[in-house]
This record gives sequence, structure tokens and C-alpha cells, in this order.
Amino acid sequence: MAPLEIDRARARAAFDAYVAPYDASNPRVALKIEHTLRVAELAEEIARAQGFTPAGIDLCWLAGLLHDIGRFEQLRRWDTFNDRASADHAAIGVDVLFEGACHLNDPALVNVVAAERADDDAFAAHAREAGALAAFAPEAAADPGAATLVRAAVGYHSAFRLPDELDIRTRAVCDVVRDADKIDILRVTCTDDVQTVLGITEDELLASAVSPATEDAFFAHRCVRRDERTEPADYLVALACFTYELVYPASLEIALDQDFIFQPFERPFGIERPFTNRATAQLMNRMDGHLRAWVDEQI
Repeated sequence: MAPLEIDRARARAAFDAYVAPYDASNPRVALKIEHTLRVAELAEEIARAQGFTPAGIDLCWLAGLLHDIGRFEQLRRWDTFNDRASADHAAIGVDVLFEGACHLNDPALVNVVAAERADDDAFAAHAREAGALAAFAPEAAADPGAATLVRAAVGYHSAFRLPDELDIRTRAVCDVVRDADKIDILRVTCTDDVQTVLGITEDELLASAVSPATEDAFFAHRCVRRDERTEPADYLVALACFTYELVYPASLEIALDQDFIFQPFERPFGIERPFTNRATAQLMNRMDGHLRAWVDEQI
């Protein structure tokens, strides 16, 4: 049997067709299109640097392209990136790619008003026709192993932890996509405005503090759980914590080369909350030391 080879031109054209009905003038939609394409590129770069096979590199690229496909329905329905205020965007993505359901039967949608139903039905049809995995990569859809791997990479890309029972190959691809996603979220936060990324004003962000739970996560050298983030500033600390859990040395190299790790803290915190300024400075010093030690050990 010939090794799996993804027709990338077809997959990219299918992605463009899928996002076409969404409002690209919405800066959040535009952000997610750019982010998606960047994560696909980063996933390929990491996989190649780590010595994956050509088929493995192709699957990492495809999974990167599809990882946030659920964000577009999330934005259309709720105009938010907050899963707790809407629905799990990774689960929406799995529905779009593998169920064609567009999450219409999810209990989270019971509050959709009747006036929106016709529009919802139209988008459900769009999901069935343009969003199925076969529309992006029929060769992957026809290969049970590849389809299962892509499903896992999309479904688990934003999970706090991967399930223990994943096989080595699936875990490897999931880790590539998760690393690529973390790296580019750092970039997005540094290059896009706060209103677009977080849905709050710059003043609200600057007035916030770092919560004790988020500080504890930082000093435990782990990522911050969503339910531990109670202050806007917690999001920035959570981004810095991403670097603790990058799996591949190539991912850390890329994150360091991009030079976005500390930029979220370069805002003038402390005008109203002096503690925030001290806390972020302390976090930066600790992260800098941690990264230097990691670089010495692994690169």
C-alpha cells in the first residue's frame, strides 16, 4: 500500500470554501483564518524538525489546518472565543468534520432563538457539504487510521491533558498540533488588539491582577486550567505557562526565535493595581530562568 499523501492544494481550497460564508470583516474571523494557516505551517515545521515521516508530516499539517474549524461556528453563534460562555470549540470541530451535525443537537444550543433556526439549518447544510473531512482530504477520510488520528488531534488540541490511552503515533501528532497552537497563540496575543483576542478593553486588562491560582500554576511549572483563570491578567500568565509544556525541542526553539514569550507582560500594569506589576515581573524572572535551564538541557 502506498504511503498516505495529502493533496494540500485541495485541502487548502476546501478550507477557503468552508470559511467563505463567515464574515471575514469580523476581526475575530480574520484572526482565526490567519491563526489556522500559521498553525498548519508550524505543525509541519515541528514535525519535519523532529524527523517525522513524509506521511506523518502531511497528517500534522492537515490536523493543524483543521484544528480550529469549530471556532467559526462558535464565533457566528456566540461571538466569543470563551468555551465556558458558549460550547467546546474542539467538540464543535469534531462534529463539523465527522458528524456533519454542526452541533445543532448539542444541549448547549437549546437557547438558540427560533428566529435563527432557518439560518442555523443553512449553516448545518454548509457543514455537511463543505465541512466533512472528506471535503478536505478524501485520502485521509478513506484511511481509518488517518481519520482517527485527525479526529483525536482536533478533539484534543485544547484539552488540558491528553488521555493516557492514546497510542504513540496519535499522541505524537496531537503533541505537534498542541505545540503549534500554543506557539501561535503567543504570537496572536502580541500582534492583535486586546478587544479582538479577549473581548475586553485595554483598560480592563491593565486594571486586573494575577489570581493566586494562576500564580500557583506558574510556580508549579504547568499550564493553567481554564477554571483557574478568574482575572484578565491570568490569560497572559497562562500564555507564558504554555512554554512549560511544549513537548518537542523544536517547538521551544521556535517559541524562543519568535520572541513573543515575554511581550504580553510589557504593558504598563500597576497604575491601579501595583501588585500586578510586581507579580508579572516575578513571573518573568522565574520563566526566564526556567527557559534558560531547559535550553541548556535540550537544545
